[in-house]
Amino acid sequence: MTKTLYLVRHAKASDSVSPDLIRPLVANGMIDAARMGRHLASKMQGIDQILTSHAERTQMTAQVFCEQLGIDNQIVKVVEDLYESSPKHYLDALSDVSENKDSVMIVGHNPSISYLAEYLTGEEIGSMPTCSVVGMTFESLTWAEVSKKTGHMFFYDSPDGILGVKV
Repeated sequence: MTKTLYLVRHAKASDSVSPDLIRPLVANGMIDAARMGRHLASKMQGIDQILTSHAERTQMTAQVFCEQLGIDNQIVKVVEDLYESSPKHYLDALSDVSENKDSVMIVGHNPSISYLAEYLTGEEIGSMPTCSVVGMTFESLTWAEVSKKTGHMFFYDSPDGILGVKV
């Protein structure tokens, strides 16, 4: 059975709000999240589970994606260990996902989300811009078996990239 994983860096958040945990998305971040969600709706078959950190900006990004993808926000699970963590914490959260869920999205933070995308795919991705998404598949693996270079990246999109803007 094929598993599909979407890694999302949260959309652009305010730099003027403290503490860091409660930084909300700015207007451009909301626009980017809506645009990216609509773009993904044309590529995705559906999402069974969304994992997000407990930071305001990741939860807001996940909410906008749910709205644009037309999916119930009841599939969003807040995982506190995804905030200020390492790729290992992301893998731990993924390994806890039920095996009957074939398509998972993780909304997280840099640098961990970018490191995880490179680790799982073996691709050179660099620092993912805000609200960018890496999609990958895993053949004949359980979520707990997902590890280094087991993923096949099938797309990497950013808000500027889908508009044709060169960065």
